[in-house]
Amino acid sequence: MTIRLGIQIPNFSYGTGVPELFPTVIAQAQEAEAAGADAVFVMDHLYQLPSLGAPEEPMLEAYTALGALANATQRVQLGTLVTGNTYRNPALLAKEITTLDVISQGRAILGIGTGWFELEHDSLGYEFGTFTDRFNKLHEALDIILPMLKGERVTVDGTYYRTSEAFANPRFRDHIPLMIGGTGEKKTIPLAAKHFDHLNLVCGFDELARKIQVKNEQCEQIGRDPSELETSMLVFGLIDENITEDFIPSDVKQRAVWGGAEQIADQLKTKVLDAGVDGVILSPVTHLDGYHPGRITAVTEAVRPLLGG
Repeated sequence: MTIRLGIQIPNFSYGTGVPELFPTVIAQAQEAEAAGADAVFVMDHLYQLPSLGAPEEPMLEAYTALGALANATQRVQLGTLVTGNTYRNPALLAKEITTLDVISQGRAILGIGTGWFELEHDSLGYEFGTFTDRFNKLHEALDIILPMLKGERVTVDGTYYRTSEAFANPRFRDHIPLMIGGTGEKKTIPLAAKHFDHLNLVCGFDELARKIQVKNEQCEQIGRDPSELETSMLVFGLIDENITEDFIPSDVKQRAVWGGAEQIADQLKTKVLDAGVDGVILSPVTHLDGYHPGRITAVTEAVRPLLGG
């Protein structure tokens, strides 16, 4: 698994009617692929997030959308950034991700996290609980998901989940790359070091160097080469050469880049790559003025030379 540059599709509010909504999603994914991105991600949410719009704004179910994108692309890896564990039975999630891997001919990524959007849970009837509850659920879910992805039969009688000889067939690969999102130094990063291929850091630029240090320390404590756990940062991108820093809300400046393609490339180098992070997952902000073909291409062409490999 190598993700030096990924593109996340964070919203589906394009100013078009519903008939043109998914063709626009396909256009974004195909542009990212043609430009040389390594992966395309969608969010695993059922309502839109507060930072991007009202809950009622369009939001597609992630794995249904990814299955369709698998048929519209040929090379890019596909996944969620990241799946909320609380939204699905873990055995069903294992079946969904192995199915996506078959449909895409081995391009699926399993991104997973604890789940955090309380409004979705309350509105749709999912138990939210405390972060400790959700983390413990994730830990137990992995006891089911990881063996199923390898082709094993899994029996679990746990606190949250139960399975009896659960298995997933067909499978395309014996190992589907695993990504976790978060930055918790006591729980999330140690879990990433133990089980995952990729750690997506969701934090401010000023925290990155510290998180990379903790990641390296946690890997070394268990005898793992730190370079085996890839890292990336999820960064919001306002791709418009007319946008200046004054336009950026203060609460997102530590996670956003802006301006033309070269400006964005320079910011990503100094703020992310120079901190020791392996790659970038760029989330182009399109809910303000729709999808503009060519912007993803321009940024990708400017950023790729900085990434190596």
